[in-house]
Amino acid sequence: MAELLKIYEENPNPKAIKKVVEVLQRGGLIIYPTDTVYGLGCDITNTKALERIARIKGVKLEKANFSFICHDLSNLSDYVKQIDTSTFKVLKRALPGPYTFILPGAKTLPSVFKKKKTVGIRVPNNKIALEIVKQLGNPIVSTSIRDEDVVIEYTTDPELILEKWDNLVDLVIDGGYGDNTASTIIDFSEFEPLIVREGKGSLEIF
Repeated sequence: MAELLKIYEENPNPKAIKKVVEVLQRGGLIIYPTDTVYGLGCDITNTKALERIARIKGVKLEKANFSFICHDLSNLSDYVKQIDTSTFKVLKRALPGPYTFILPGAKTLPSVFKKKKTVGIRVPNNKIALEIVKQLGNPIVSTSIRDEDVVIEYTTDPELILEKWDNLVDLVIDGGYGDNTASTIIDFSEFEPLIVREGKGSLEIF
């Protein structure tokens, strides 16, 4: 049974954040709010937790396209190969924000991601998500939670999310109603930036 934990984005309660971090450190899975849709996440350093997410999504872990949710761009070199100044300026301008940037993966990636040539980097503009990764001390690996409903692609109500995911995750954060538009994905791994998916983030920034 998953626990539903209310956290207010304007002023996230430090004790509540600590509780979330402890769940992640124990290898737990959480559903948490971002600046776009709700995400399913776990600690990037916990292989068993990563395998649980891959099973839920029905994919092989080494082939899964998960995003890395970071607190800021300071530890980017741990996960991403050196990027040029102009790309870094774009990232700095756009983040935190509703964008996922696909960048060339570094050799220092956790062992389960060693074969991946690229990684998706997210710094969401959401205080709850940012506080979690800040207190955890490393990124969480994340994927959007989709709805089977043909009309509603993403569930936005945390209580409905809890009903659906109760037996699959350890904790659902109620950070208020989520958005139903996913992030804009931009691939910066090649010479020219490529728009992979147009989502919530405006393209005018580029």
